[in-house]
Amino acid sequence: MPQAAARHILVDTEAKASEIRGEIAGGSATFEDAAAAHSACPSAREGGRLGTFGKGQMVPEFEEVVFGNLPVGEVSEPVKTQFGWHLIEVTQRM
Repeated sequence: MPQAAARHILVDTEAKASEIRGEIAGGSATFEDAAAAHSACPSAREGGRLGTFGKGQMVPEFEEVVFGNLPVGEVSEPVKTQFGWHLIEVTQRM
């Protein structure tokens, strides 16, 4: 079964996710610092790290990005799930 390691930032609006993505892309924040400062997920304390997981363990919209075409190390566009808006960075695929 495919596995991946990823980190994410969870916020309540697409606009906020886009703003944070811009800060990361512009170099004014690292993914880890942005997660710690903005993410509503408990993983914020770990820089957004979710650890390793396999297909079927996350909601479909999240998995579509993680196991899809997002290159390792790049930050996704905002992704909507039942939990809110995510920025996702795949750190490893196995």
